[in-house]
Formats: sequence, C-alpha cells, structure tokens
Amino acid sequence: MSTTSRGTDLDDLIADVEARNPGEPEFHQAVRDVLAPLGPVLEAHPEYSRARILERLVEPERQVIFRVPWVDDEGDVHVQRAMRVGFNSALGPYKGGMRFHPAVTLGTIKFLGFEQVFKNALTGLAIGGGKGGADFDPKGRSDGEVMRFCQALMSELYRHIGPDQDVPAGDAGVAAREIGFLFGQYKKITGHYAAGVLTGKGTGWGGAQVRTEATGYGLVYFAREMLAARYEDLDGRTVVVSGAGNVSLFAIEKAQELGATVVGCSDSSGALHDPDGLDLDLLKTIKLEERGGLGEYVERRGGEASLDEGATPWGIPCDVALPCATQNELDEKDAERLVKNGTTLVAEGANMPCTDEAIAVFRAADGVAYAPGKASNAGGVAVSAFEMQQNASRAGWSFENTDERLQTTMREIHETCRRTAAEHGLQDDYVAGANIAGFLRVAEAMLAQGVV
Repeated sequence: MSTTSRGTDLDDLIADVEARNPGEPEFHQAVRDVLAPLGPVLEAHPEYSRARILERLVEPERQVIFRVPWVDDEGDVHVQRAMRVGFNSALGPYKGGMRFHPAVTLGTIKFLGFEQVFKNALTGLAIGGGKGGADFDPKGRSDGEVMRFCQALMSELYRHIGPDQDVPAGDAGVAAREIGFLFGQYKKITGHYAAGVLTGKGTGWGGAQVRTEATGYGLVYFAREMLAARYEDLDGRTVVVSGAGNVSLFAIEKAQELGATVVGCSDSSGALHDPDGLDLDLLKTIKLEERGGLGEYVERRGGEASLDEGATPWGIPCDVALPCATQNELDEKDAERLVKNGTTLVAEGANMPCTDEAIAVFRAADGVAYAPGKASNAGGVAVSAFEMQQNASRAGWSFENTDERLQTTMREIHETCRRTAAEHGLQDDYVAGANIAGFLRVAEAMLAQGVV
C-alpha cells in the first residue's frame, strides 16, 4: 500500500474485501465503518502500511466450520451448521460470544468477530477478537433438545478453544442454560475443570457477578458519561430501548435507577409504548420467566400502554434512544424520525444496529451525540474478561466490586474515545474516536509481534 493516496488505498482495500468475501454485506459494512476514519492515522504511521497491518486485520486468523448432527425428542435427526472465527489474537486469546439463530451465516459471524477485535481493544484488557455460532433456533425446543445440540456442538468445538486460545461466551440465543450444557460437555470430553474456557457461567460454578446485567448496565453507564460531557444527566430524561432481552431489560433497569423514564421497548411482535414508564417487574416476569410477548404486557398493565404490532419503537418521542436488538434494525427513516422528535443521544446496545445511512443522519444532526456499539456496548465483554481473571486466580468478586470495575471501564472507554477524537481534530466524534483508538492498540501489538 503506497502512502501517496490514502483514500484511494482504503477504497481499493474495501473493494478487495468485498470481492474476496462475496455475499457478506454485514462484514463489508463493518470493514467500511472501521476503515473510514483511518486515512490520517495511516499517513502518520507509514510503518503500518509497510507491515500490511490493514490487509492482515481484515482477514481472519482462522475460520472453523463444521456440521452438528443431533436428535430431537421425537427421535428425528437434524443437521445444523456451526462455526467459530478467530479474527485477531494480537492482544490476547480470541474472545467473543456464540450466537444460536436460524439466520446465522459465516458473514454474520465474521462481521461480529471483526467488530469484537476493536471493542475488546477499547476495554484495555488482554483479549483478542473472535465470534461463533450456529443456525440452530433454541426457541420452542425442550431443555433436552437444547442439551443434545450443545453437547453435539461441543464434541467438535472443544478442539479449537481453551483459556489461552479462544474463550467463547453467550450471545443471542445462548444464555446460562446453553453455557452450562456446553461447559459440561467440554469438561466430560477433556477431563479438566477448565473454568476459564467459557464465560457467562453460573455464579455458583465460576461465573462472574454482573455478567447478566453487564451489557445493559454498561450501555447506560456510557450514555451517562456522554451526557456528563455536555453537563447533563439521565435524571428526568425519557428513554426508548429496542428489544426485550437481557441487554434491553437491564438497560431499562439501570436507566430507571438513574432517574430516567423508559417509555418504550420492542420485540418481534411490535413496539410497546407505556407513557407512564415501563413496569420493569412485569416486563421481566413476562419476558424472562414466562417467555411471553409484549401483547401480554399490555393486557396486564392496562392504562395507556399500547402495542404497535409489527412496528419499531423509533416513532416514540424520547430524549435518549438505545437500539439493543439486532444489526441494521434502525434505518435512515427511523433516524430522521428520532431527530425530528427531539432525540439528542443515541448509543448502541447491539452490534451495528444502525445502518450507515442512519449513522450519517445522527452525525449530521445538530446537537445529537451518537456512540457506536464497539464503545457503548463493551460492558458485556469487559465483565467476561473479569470472569476470566477470577477463573485464573480461582477467586470471586462481589457484585458491588464487579459493578464498580464495570463503571470504571466504561468511563475509561468513553474518555479514550473523546481524547482520541480530539487528538485527530474530530471533537466529540465517538465513531472516529472508537475506531481509531481500537485500531491503534491492535496495530501496535501486531507491529511488535512481527509478520505472523
């Protein structure tokens, strides 16, 4: 890569990524987003070009794909596809979740793994980036079926993971139940109680306090820092969250604790609007215990609560928007509605939930602060790394201690993003700050370790 026309060089690299990875639009989008602000950085560091840092960064270090045959309760055999992508280990062992969802593809996992590299780098912890998953849908399956699938998957995956190699965690479709089944099979096959091989474990057998809450809490902690940078706070703000899973529910919980009124969330049935503020206890009962839908919330809540079937929550007026559901859920029209309705802060709780067009709307709008997920939703992986630390020392931390460490980490990520953006003449640009800071940490480690 020459140093004479950096924009052209980056465009050529993106075109090469698209050609070498056809049919993977989310991965292409993630690469574009990270590379976009790097031109001045590369000009200042010609050694990165000589070492082909970028070309190495966009190519996973390894990709493992395998079949998972399993038997359901009726005795019928099913065959799923599973995969684990180790994207970059310059800063530590691969670290990232396992996603179980019928729409999982290699492109999905690569995009998530690529994002994970820079998210993990921003935490300042010794973890590289990876991701995995399978096109298995745990919804509607019995515990026995989920167990047999997890055991079948781990019967192959165990060869490729370890506390100093690759440490999977949960993600969409993979919670404490699935982690337990996966860990049990790993232990049986290997004959070792290697607690650090998986994170997201139960707190009674090696898991970390706050892990369940970490991504949602961390998101709100980051939003609090964004507001504080403008001499504002969450108290008295109206908030809308998309999704109704763990991330969303615990973001709602923490936002309410800090004085905000959360007036909307969503699930696959549509958008819930409760102008009086969501009843979190009722919502948790329906979503976590009964695994029901938001329509049941409306029936039992009464009052002015309503469900707009098939809709997103982004038409609900709010001061703060926290997209926590899935990638590319919030598009340009949604962004325009939020800005028109007076939203002044958007922080991502999911991985890449905003389209490129939506991000452009937020960044162009006067008075709107926008934070990308690699910064604002890093709380989950931070506490996963805390769990690894505890497993390595065979120790346990209290909820309060872990939560305090999480708050400190999110504060430091926020400061790193702001400081890095300012150093590159991009004041308060969280997108550029996060991408540049994450890239610099990984690039320096890669440079130091040679061409490997």
